[in-house]
Amino acid sequence: MRPSLELLRTFLAVHRSGSITGGAEQLGLSQPTVTTQLKTLETALNRPLFDRLARGVRPTGAGDELARRVADPIDALDGLMLDELEAPTSATVHLGGPSDFLCTLVLPSLADRLADGLQLRATFGLPDDLLDRLANHSLDLVISSTRPRRAGVRATPFYDETFALVATPHWSAGTPTSSPEPLRNIPLIAYAEEAPIIRRYWRTVFNTRLTRTADLVVPDLRGVLAAVIAGAGASVLPTYLCERHLAAGELVALSDPELPPLNTLYLATRSNTGPHNPATVVRDQLLRTFTV
Repeated sequence: MRPSLELLRTFLAVHRSGSITGGAEQLGLSQPTVTTQLKTLETALNRPLFDRLARGVRPTGAGDELARRVADPIDALDGLMLDELEAPTSATVHLGGPSDFLCTLVLPSLADRLADGLQLRATFGLPDDLLDRLANHSLDLVISSTRPRRAGVRATPFYDETFALVATPHWSAGTPTSSPEPLRNIPLIAYAEEAPIIRRYWRTVFNTRLTRTADLVVPDLRGVLAAVIAGAGASVLPTYLCERHLAAGELVALSDPELPPLNTLYLATRSNTGPHNPATVVRDQLLRTFTV
């Protein structure tokens, strides 16, 4: 017997969710129905696709191979069907990402689309939370500062952030430093208590661990920039935020590494988002605007 599309779609939902319960919820089916469909598919293929565990299921080798073969075609077909269903009634895109990047670059780049009928709802947050919301359909498009590695999510690299260690000229010794030692008396400003951006800069540029704690913590890079411009101290910032102030002489780079740290941002959509879906239209425009 040739497996039906319905059986393969059920199998893929269970494979991605890791449980029969999760697959049933995703499809709007009862658990007994999903269990019966899986057994029918396994009988048709004459091989087990999942090992049943105390909590959830684990795909067998055959199950992983089947998922690799059917995921893209099923997602493409579902996307086309969703386009037909959603296009006439909804042009609202729920977009999530880092607050500073969305407000500084992304939203201005989409301003003209609002006059063409696009409706946009922006949500700020961290990658894991935003990707959870993408998976549960409360967001349509996510800008993630880490590479998404989730089943059912399509991720495309689209922007490389580069970083600079900056302060006002008051804190500069006149020449860029290749060591953190001259910086020991300059207060550090970070967007989180763990100072992840500054720690990475110390590690990659100075080849040493950051042993200090931040003197000021502001949970928004635009606030960090404002404090640095006011002369509160130094910070590591993405150049899209501070390059104008560097050019104007309001800020100076305290270090000049040959290869500054960079971080790639990704555009993430659900794998079954079709080519005519409003989220895909917005994603494609961002890809045209911001070239890696």
